[in-house]
Amino acid sequence: MKIALIAHDKKKEDLIRFVTAYKDIFAQHDLFATGTTGKRITEEVSLPVHRFNSGPLGGDQEIGALVARNEMDMVIFFRDPLTAQPHEPDVTALIRLSDVYNVPLATNMGTAEVLVQGLKNGYMAWRNIVENEGEPSGK
Repeated sequence: MKIALIAHDKKKEDLIRFVTAYKDIFAQHDLFATGTTGKRITEEVSLPVHRFNSGPLGGDQEIGALVARNEMDMVIFFRDPLTAQPHEPDVTALIRLSDVYNVPLATNMGTAEVLVQGLKNGYMAWRNIVENEGEPSGK
């Protein structure tokens, strides 16, 4: 599975701890991340990560493009809901695309844990069917 990992600045430490806790699961999948988040995961957790630009420089949009092409299976995005983000429209677009293309999206640690446990237990196999269809539901 292809998994995108994103975190706003005040949530990066939480994401690093989360990926560290589930390193064995994440190691079995292809990881993608925005700039600084990906760099930290590579350096601190020792997992390979395909890095895009940082979020404010278009990284969220790059991941959104993969979602729109049905080339991303899961997005874990630890958002900071208490801090204004200069690229909030990009964040909103990524969330919208995840809904349009039925890509599981976690915006907090609680939901991310449910998704990762589902991944571990094989509950994400339906994504293989969706990937082969290539169209969002309802179209």
